[in-house]
Amino acid sequence: MLIDSYNRVVDYLRISVTERCNFRCNYCMPEKPFSWVPKENLLSFEELFEFIKVAVDEGVNKIRITGGEPLLREGLDKFIKMIYDYKPSIDLAMTTNAFLLKGTAQKLKNAGLKRINVSIDTLKPEVALDIAGKDVLKNVLEGVAEALKVGLKVKVNMVPMRGVNSEEIIDILEYCKQRDISIRFIEYMENAHAKVEIKGLKSPELLEVLSKKYNFSDDGFDGSSPSHYYTMEDGYKFGIIEPYEDDFCKQCNRIRLTAEGKLIPCLYFDEALSIAESIKNDDIKGATDILKEVIKTKPEKNRWGGEDGESSSRAFYETGG
Repeated sequence: MLIDSYNRVVDYLRISVTERCNFRCNYCMPEKPFSWVPKENLLSFEELFEFIKVAVDEGVNKIRITGGEPLLREGLDKFIKMIYDYKPSIDLAMTTNAFLLKGTAQKLKNAGLKRINVSIDTLKPEVALDIAGKDVLKNVLEGVAEALKVGLKVKVNMVPMRGVNSEEIIDILEYCKQRDISIRFIEYMENAHAKVEIKGLKSPELLEVLSKKYNFSDDGFDGSSPSHYYTMEDGYKFGIIEPYEDDFCKQCNRIRLTAEGKLIPCLYFDEALSIAESIKNDDIKGATDILKEVIKTKPEKNRWGGEDGESSSRAFYETGG
């Protein structure tokens, strides 16, 4: 079992298999050229899997595949099957923009994937074009429909932005509710790579919008999830992620691994240790020691809202958000 210095059990590993993405969302990487880390700098799926075995043996029981956009990396279903075959009971999920999902959902399900998270920030094609930098909505919605058809559980994330998509909060909740999809509204997370003019809605503003149509009760937090949950009168639940609140970090149970082998203890920290050399040299003890050191140095909370305004310069597309 992996336990950090704040007595939190760390059992969740997020793995970014690529920093490449086919979207240029204005809250993530709008100005980044369509370039990528050279392939030779990335750990192979076999090398990533060697570390995954270490992590699972030490107590990790939940793995999420992220990017960039993970479906851009060829052979992803084979990587997922490696993990599933090693421990079929593992909670195996993926975060995707769903653009390529229609043609891959069945393969992913067959490989052992159980759940996906998809960002749907709008149901209007022209707004999706503005947010993502390309015409994406049709592919995304078809991808979600296919995922549901093949039996993958789907969770939707929405980042409400003032003057962009804030008028669609209820529409997107209804889209999810009608399909029995869980939704989480995420407060916009300020970062150096986003468009400076973005203004997100805070939790009280979101709740005010939703309260005009629905009655709901406050359920608080559920285990280690970063979402604050609410239940409507008909039993449907929605969540709000508030990254600037202390509760966001209180039960944090995750660490992150980049495609280049950097093991990161916290989303909004620059500190990281690399497991690449150990794995390439088949030094399992060395990789295990690095894992334990990262757990030991995992911070109590992120740097958002600090007195000095400090925040990480690492982009979300490197760590999977």
